[in-house]
Amino acid sequence: MNEIKTSETIDRQRRRFVAGAALAIAAAEFGTAGSGRADTVKAKASGLRAVKPGPHTSFAALKQIDAGLLNVGYAETGPADGPPVILLHGWPYDIHSYVDVAPLLAAEGHRVIVPYLRGYGTTRFLSDDTMRNGQQGVVAVDIIALMDALKVGKATIAGFDWGARTADIIAALWPERCKALVSVSGYLIGDQESGKMPLPPKAELQWWYQYYFATERGRVGYDKNRHDFAKLIWQLASPKWEFDDATFERSAGAFDNPDHVAVVIHNYRWRLDLAQGETKYDDVEKRLAAAPAITVPTITMEGDANGAPHPEPSAYAKMFSGKYSHRTVKGGIGHNLPQEAPQAFAEAVIDVAQS
Repeated sequence: MNEIKTSETIDRQRRRFVAGAALAIAAAEFGTAGSGRADTVKAKASGLRAVKPGPHTSFAALKQIDAGLLNVGYAETGPADGPPVILLHGWPYDIHSYVDVAPLLAAEGHRVIVPYLRGYGTTRFLSDDTMRNGQQGVVAVDIIALMDALKVGKATIAGFDWGARTADIIAALWPERCKALVSVSGYLIGDQESGKMPLPPKAELQWWYQYYFATERGRVGYDKNRHDFAKLIWQLASPKWEFDDATFERSAGAFDNPDHVAVVIHNYRWRLDLAQGETKYDDVEKRLAAAPAITVPTITMEGDANGAPHPEPSAYAKMFSGKYSHRTVKGGIGHNLPQEAPQAFAEAVIDVAQS
């Protein structure tokens, strides 16, 4: 889907060019297909108006729409006829990961859509009888259904954690719906068989919560202590991010969703083949188990202080066969990259969307 070049668009692009020519030369140019070229960028990037994390504390009034199995809560900003961008959060985070990114993209003319995933915030299942399923493929099916409901044919899709995996899946299986991709920590598509394979002890230690969730004690403990648990994950995953209590509490409210614990526990148990998914998604999972390459233009990103389990960029570069580059964001940036470095993340979205 190509953007129509109005005079206003041209003027806006000219202003961006003058302000950000240095960045465009240094970082925005993609490498060749599958090159795995890595760019190191600082958390403060040029080209957009300078912004530090935290100037925005909320979105405008949320919207709700029936989409597939869900009534989805989502934030939307920017011109309704702008090129669409969908921003996907992870666990244990919520749409506030993009509270500073969304205004930057909207100011550049994008229609920005930030949904709560199933089990978070104001998103609800339409039926009490629907399985509270957290397997990887179903979350991507949710976003396709949301795009259908919003009449979005094709969008740039960006995310981290669960959101990056979901964006990767859409790009891999439904490339006709994904114009371009920004994925923090790269190629995160997995399958149950590989989830059974043991890792080196140091790597296993990083996944301690996955094994906790495999037990009934873990399910009860997470349900009882979900706010404190989430804060601990934030601290471990972003050890240099000095977030305040107000920032955390704005996101923590999303975990009070009545389906949150069930979806989260199923997600992690499914990965280890300790819980089964739904047979209607077997074909999706079979296709994902083949590790399909991603052909759409992609920028992968990583913070230089990500304390969460994540692969090295060299391990996944070959999975991107279209225009591709990688950016490491300096400055003590952890797992929640869009909230910790909103300007760098927004720059990546704009650059890949224009490729």
